[in-house]
Amino acid sequence: MGFFTDAYDLFCISLVTKLLGRIYYHHEGAGKPGTLPPNVSAAVNGVAFCGTLAGQLFFGWLGDKLGRKKVYGMTLMLMVICSIASGLSFGNQPKGVMATLCFFRFWLGFGIGGDYPLSATIMSEYANKKTRGAFIAAVFAMQGFGIMAGGMVAIIVSASFKAGYPAPAYQDNASASTVPEADYVWRIILMFGALPAALTYYWRMKMPETARYTALVAKNAKQAASDMSKVLQVELEAEPEKIEGLAQEKENSFGLFTKEFLRRHGLHLLGTTSTWFLLDIAFYSQNLFQKDIFTAIGWIPAAKTMNAIEEVYRIARAQTLIALCSTVPGYWFTVVFIDKIGRFAIQLMGFFFMTVFMFALAIPYKHWTHRENRIGFVIMYSLTFFFANFGPNATTFVVPAEIFPARLRSTCHGISAAAGKAGAIIGAFGFLYAAQPTDPNKTDAGYPPGIGVRNALIVLGCVNFLGMLFTFLVPESKGKSLEEMSRENEDENGTESEMRPQGGCEMRTVPI
Repeated sequence: MGFFTDAYDLFCISLVTKLLGRIYYHHEGAGKPGTLPPNVSAAVNGVAFCGTLAGQLFFGWLGDKLGRKKVYGMTLMLMVICSIASGLSFGNQPKGVMATLCFFRFWLGFGIGGDYPLSATIMSEYANKKTRGAFIAAVFAMQGFGIMAGGMVAIIVSASFKAGYPAPAYQDNASASTVPEADYVWRIILMFGALPAALTYYWRMKMPETARYTALVAKNAKQAASDMSKVLQVELEAEPEKIEGLAQEKENSFGLFTKEFLRRHGLHLLGTTSTWFLLDIAFYSQNLFQKDIFTAIGWIPAAKTMNAIEEVYRIARAQTLIALCSTVPGYWFTVVFIDKIGRFAIQLMGFFFMTVFMFALAIPYKHWTHRENRIGFVIMYSLTFFFANFGPNATTFVVPAEIFPARLRSTCHGISAAAGKAGAIIGAFGFLYAAQPTDPNKTDAGYPPGIGVRNALIVLGCVNFLGMLFTFLVPESKGKSLEEMSRENEDENGTESEMRPQGGCEMRTVPI
């Protein structure tokens, strides 16, 4: 449910940005409805990602210092408070409303950032090696339902307001096309994100600390056995002498900024950070600005032919359809196949098909803009979403939770995820400007000419191709225990240590 809320909160903003422009940036006599100025639009779309990046680094580090459970509740409370506050504002002037929205969306993102390393680490440390990939991927797959829920809430809210407060199209009566009640629409959509987060709080607080953290980091074998007994509902015996042996061995205590970490995991960290970074440039560009792409090819009608609430309804309907037909199935294909064909194969295949479909959309772009070819464009565009999710969007989340040592697992996952959010920020800010037409007369108000949607899609295709190349740095973790992958059962010379459980045996007594 944490990830359901994360996706809802991150992506629901794309449903209401056009409405915000109409309400707060309407100019009397303008031929087109009001739009957010470039700097405001970039801030509203991207500020949550800046917060997420900071939260991933901070809470990832804190999760290894204080424990997964303690930090887990903090992130959730932050999400609840900031979701509600995002829908409130200081004053009703554009500057005050946007400043409040950006401030609280930054801190909302900060809370969401903590969910990434903690959810992945908790799930990886509880699951067994045969189904671990499916369990971690299932946590991440809730993102698909979160994106879909955002669209559904927006459809219900906008349809209700549309029926209750009918208004003419912008071209018929510009000032009457945005009814005063439209201001409630975006606020309700944003604030709804607090509900699933609040409902989850009780269960998060009841969850015990992961036994791997308690045993390997906190060095409390007795507590680890007790916690795991509750989870598995079987009696387990603690073996404190094993924990003490692990604690005393020098080669198992190297830090993040050491030569030993660089030797063992340097390339792995480069692989997980670079692939996540490249994926998110493409993934978040597609997600946040699909409404602009659909408008460019004419799937969503021109803004002036609709009233403000009708536009929210049309955008929400288009995005929900994409989520239902491609985003959600893609995530669950990963859940089903990740422990059968492995992480590496799924990630490589996903990047390959994303590259192919991006070029297939971009190169004959003029062909897709013709009315009779729009459905073909939408199908091809949906397939890029499908292979993002049955591909690197899921595996980049799974792998960092499996291949690093327990005491650095949350930190390294946070670093990898933060690299992804750096890519998302580039996607959110870069695509906004890049997708503007090359003709200065056709750009949105206040924007400089860009490279056009076609060239922007070509750039994203090249980014996906680079992601495919960097995938070769990421190891396959299918069917291996966490200790085997993190090499915590090796000494400095790379040989198995007698003190540690051998590669395949995992969770026998204390789950070390």
